[in-house]
Amino acid sequence: MSEVAVSPSAKAEKLDAADELAALCSEFVLDDVVYLDGNSLGALPVGVPGRVDDVVRHQWGELRIRSWEESGWWTAPERVGDRIAPLVGAAPGQIVVGDSTSVNVFKALVGAVRLAGGGGGGGGGGRDEILVDATTFPTDGYIAGSAARLTGCELRPVAPAEVPGAVGPRTAAVLLNHVDYRTGRLHDLPSLTSAIHAAGALSVWDLCHSAGALPVGLDEHGVDLAVGCTYKYLNGGPGSPAYLYVRSDLQERFDSPLPGWNSHADPFGMSPSYAPAPGALRGRVGTPDILSMLALEAALEVWEGVSIDSVRRKSLALTDFFLECVSAYVPEGRVESLTPAAHAERGSQVALRCADAGSVMKRLIERGVVGDFRHPDVLRFGFTPLYVGFGDVERAARVLGETLG
Repeated sequence: MSEVAVSPSAKAEKLDAADELAALCSEFVLDDVVYLDGNSLGALPVGVPGRVDDVVRHQWGELRIRSWEESGWWTAPERVGDRIAPLVGAAPGQIVVGDSTSVNVFKALVGAVRLAGGGGGGGGGGRDEILVDATTFPTDGYIAGSAARLTGCELRPVAPAEVPGAVGPRTAAVLLNHVDYRTGRLHDLPSLTSAIHAAGALSVWDLCHSAGALPVGLDEHGVDLAVGCTYKYLNGGPGSPAYLYVRSDLQERFDSPLPGWNSHADPFGMSPSYAPAPGALRGRVGTPDILSMLALEAALEVWEGVSIDSVRRKSLALTDFFLECVSAYVPEGRVESLTPAAHAERGSQVALRCADAGSVMKRLIERGVVGDFRHPDVLRFGFTPLYVGFGDVERAARVLGETLG
């Protein structure tokens, strides 16, 4: 007797019943919309509004200036950094939170060139080249170009897969994205970092589309410097501060191109000469953005007791099931997946090429399925395992099929 096929909706129900992370949905402010845009802006954790209210009304409204000490404002950049550390495989004391991702990319990349002893002018031992991911998010490329001009280096864009053959004795630093923001392709951080080190260069990784969705292993794989945002899979809120990772053994030589009073060894000494603070603190620049910083700290509490490995397992199961449902519901030939089928090469999003992607996404949003569109023809769907369920996945693919049908 032939086996009776299980419908996608029945399979979704079974998968949701077995989901070890299902209870975490209650930790977020959600509605009946299928929200698959957490790779752009994460959902609101339920504990954030109350925390922000306390920060505004009590800490700022009543304690005022006393909150820098009594409420721990001054140490927030390192404290929140230590909350992020286990999510990216880092020991405490190596991450500082503050500024935007763009600013931190600039600090990390120029700092990496200086650590390598590189730059133009004949004093860099020949290391006068920066390699940058040719498929990178545009801002990373802009910043890399500025860093190259500032340090006297030549900028050379290369595809991540070409890095082992491109990196050489001239290379000071290499800036790469862990996950491609368009396609969701996961690049091989361990082997690429190893190839960069074998050539005597330093690695700088952008973790914006991987932190909070999959294991990173910064310490395990010897990454030199890394940056990332906190408003995607870490759910820190719109414009929440980014972070900078500097490996512990490099910290005493890290020379930030943006020294500020907050990174001074004696910040209140107001000395006209700069003396960098020890450790990760020298990654700070100016006064911390306290309101968004403490909203992020509250958001990170949802990770208490959550294993990043279990998040990765669910992420892969969600994206597998979505691709399965797309095959079942979407008319043949209407979309093409740009996301690798292999788990080792996949982040936590699925990108589908679709001829009229912009208008299709508008219609999906009107029907309660929120993803996003990237020019010229890419539908992006991000899967945040903390609050996306398999029923959501089935509904999204079904509505996509009806929209394209």
